[in-house]
Amino acid sequence: MQNLHVVFCLDRAGLVGEDGAPQHGAFDVTFMRMIPGVVVMQPKNGEELRDMMWTAVSHSGPISVRYPRTTIPEDAIPSREPRLIPIGASEQLRAGGDVAILALGTMVLPSLAAAEGLEREGVKATVVNARFAAPVDEHVIVGLAKSVGRLITVEENVPMGGFGSAVHECLDRNGLSATPLLRIALPETFVAHGKRDELLEQVGLDAPGIARRALEWLRIVQRQYQ
Repeated sequence: MQNLHVVFCLDRAGLVGEDGAPQHGAFDVTFMRMIPGVVVMQPKNGEELRDMMWTAVSHSGPISVRYPRTTIPEDAIPSREPRLIPIGASEQLRAGGDVAILALGTMVLPSLAAAEGLEREGVKATVVNARFAAPVDEHVIVGLAKSVGRLITVEENVPMGGFGSAVHECLDRNGLSATPLLRIALPETFVAHGKRDELLEQVGLDAPGIARRALEWLRIVQRQYQ
């Protein structure tokens, strides 16, 4: 309520693998983004985590950074100084006119790989590194809803109140609630113990699973609008 500068570092975001079922971070996007004024962000790799930590300590109000237990993708960390990420700003990584995939954090690279698989099926996909679950990049979401017309969100959190919900709420605020939207997320249940890669495959959050679910949904949408 006082808008104090507090940084929440949320470790074990998403599926944690061998840590066990009680440790999965499946709900934090939901319970953080519902608090007014709290910024919720998640990086796609080590470089972006570095920039987000710098952004977090430079921010004036409450802010959270979520990251997984597993090693996040890390290319060579540049020697440059960390840079501030504009709050709420996403990043487009790939362009395509058939569908737009908005992915959060650990789901960015699998979504890029899924887009390559979709292209082999004749589907050209835009891929956006969302970065923020709160606030979302309203300008980009509205623009893609109007230009591409079919949106998919991908996140390692339950769908209830998560990043996909934030995108849906954004569309509703802008009179675009009729835009076809698929929310790919963790199942609304407690995920069992197991190796992280195997669990992601089981819940359809690996690259083949994302591509398969996207393609099935796009075929349904196409039939509805014929």
